[in-house]
Amino acid sequence: MTQLSEGYSTLLTELKQRIRSARLRTVLAVNSELILLYWSIGRDIRARQSTEGWGAKVIMRLAADLRRAFPDMTGISARNLKYMRVFADAWPDRSIVQQVAAQLPWGHNIVLLQDVKSPAEREWYARQASQEGWSRSVLTHQIESNLFARQGRALTNFTRTLPAAQSDLAQQLIKDPYSFEFLSLGADLLERDLQRGLLNHLRSTILELGKGFAFVGSHYPLEVGDQDYFIDLLFYHLRLRCFVVIELKVEGFKPEFAGKMNFYLSAVDDLLRHPDDQPSIGIILCKGRNEIVVEYALRDSSKPMGVAQYRLSSALPEQLKSDLPTVEDLEREFRSMARESTKHFGANPSVPA
Repeated sequence: MTQLSEGYSTLLTELKQRIRSARLRTVLAVNSELILLYWSIGRDIRARQSTEGWGAKVIMRLAADLRRAFPDMTGISARNLKYMRVFADAWPDRSIVQQVAAQLPWGHNIVLLQDVKSPAEREWYARQASQEGWSRSVLTHQIESNLFARQGRALTNFTRTLPAAQSDLAQQLIKDPYSFEFLSLGADLLERDLQRGLLNHLRSTILELGKGFAFVGSHYPLEVGDQDYFIDLLFYHLRLRCFVVIELKVEGFKPEFAGKMNFYLSAVDDLLRHPDDQPSIGIILCKGRNEIVVEYALRDSSKPMGVAQYRLSSALPEQLKSDLPTVEDLEREFRSMARESTKHFGANPSVPA
């Protein structure tokens, strides 16, 4: 009876996993067919408008006729038909549509149509969204933060310190600048303020770092030669299969930062690295950096490290700016308050008129 119970439990687990996988494949297949249908509708509308000289009003009529023919079907409104036509314009190659755009929900594709004008960028964001499993809100955030232009832009020595495959992947994963605009920190912040802010917003921090970063610890202790040292942030990257040491600096890059990072990487490789792990990687995040100084500092280092900048939210949103009083408004208000004060309490020579 015990043997039967164990066998039944194993079978049940296997069947549940098989059913989940099949259901996921079915959902993906249905989505793919729907996107290809929308693309073909948009292509045909565009072609007929071109050859027949039809105006924009034909889309209104098509939407009404299609709704009468398929009353239970959603997604055939006039507005959506216009998106289908734009979608076909943006993705003229059906094979690319099938490989890339059809792997995303229709809502993701609308975001790409609205917010990304360059075909190369649009395809890049679509591939990233599919591979990384981004939600629509995450996709929007990555576009707004200009991830396409920031990805892989950090200054590193990876090509000299890592095997080719590892070097290419590591370079692609490191950005410049990193966007920490979710933090509300003043200009005179300390390194511990930056570290605390990133930890308090760990989910946003990991989203900005990218998929694959697993948090290990902050102010991570290392004992070397009977002395205690502390790493600002320590991660493990699941795709690179290595520890990633992050040092935070609230000033521009200095050559001595590379020496300290080299020390930390040696210690992590000796004390934490598993024999199956790849060499640990260091990322020095600074307020700014001079490319020539960074190149000299990293040139002869045997440890893989990169230097990147970060940006904080330094300006108020435009909408909020317009709602705030100007200096002139404050001066007028101050004079008005001073006059009112004089009426009630008598003249005060220290208050300007």
